[in-house]
Amino acid sequence: MIDRASSYLKRWGISLPHSTTTEVELRAQIDQAAAQGIIVESQREMIQSVFDLGETLVRELMVPRTDLVWMEGNKTLRQGLSLALRSGFTRIPVIDENLDNVIGIVYVKDLARRVHEHHEAEQSEQVREHLRKASFVPENKTAADLLKEMQRDQIHMAVVIDEYGGTAGLITIEDILEEIVGEIADEYDDHTAELEWLTDDTARISARYRVEDFMDEFEVELDEEAREDIDSVGGLLAKQLGRVPIAGNSIEISGWRLTAERPAGRRHRITSVLATKIEPTEKTFEE
Repeated sequence: MIDRASSYLKRWGISLPHSTTTEVELRAQIDQAAAQGIIVESQREMIQSVFDLGETLVRELMVPRTDLVWMEGNKTLRQGLSLALRSGFTRIPVIDENLDNVIGIVYVKDLARRVHEHHEAEQSEQVREHLRKASFVPENKTAADLLKEMQRDQIHMAVVIDEYGGTAGLITIEDILEEIVGEIADEYDDHTAELEWLTDDTARISARYRVEDFMDEFEVELDEEAREDIDSVGGLLAKQLGRVPIAGNSIEISGWRLTAERPAGRRHRITSVLATKIEPTEKTFEE
């Protein structure tokens, strides 16, 4: 970590007054340099974050198992592309039978290229035929060690496994870099209002909208089991579906259809839900 921290200082054109050989010495000099105005506070925080990576475990930074978007290997290329487009992810873990058996990673560009070059493959070929090798890392590995490995081997993401060999989550190189430079935002970050009525029977709700407020506003009754372990409308959607919602997924509760809308942000989480009143005579469905 000393070498990495020193490289940042060199990149900024900063030379510390004394040479250092230990992390403790360099940390102290960084704090002193910040106090003297040699470096700004944001630079000091970044250097300290580099050192902290050596004490941060992968399981603290990973996307947990419950938040993973995945696909089965026996899906057709058309189904795989549909899931990828709706979820917003360009790389997706592929499983066989269950989430503890990840057989590879599918890249959207690989599926799109194959379908573009051979249109008949869209329905005749399966996702499992176009996988890239998955990388697996233990959840107790340090983020610093993993970052070195990912940069060395040019790996973008890795499947995190627990002590029993099961899938614990997923981690990307961006997850680690955010610990150094702060949250990586983009133009798709969530700015959704908590509640916006579009018509008398249709409303757009933030996925973070509190379940209790949703129940009051929409006159919906949920029993304790339905509300257990969830705080938001997004959580309600995920619990009822039994999986992470992607755009287009819907459920029906007490005369309302809740449909997941666009994903946003770097992790492509659903940020808004469209609530539509169901007429008594309307044929209902659940996707």
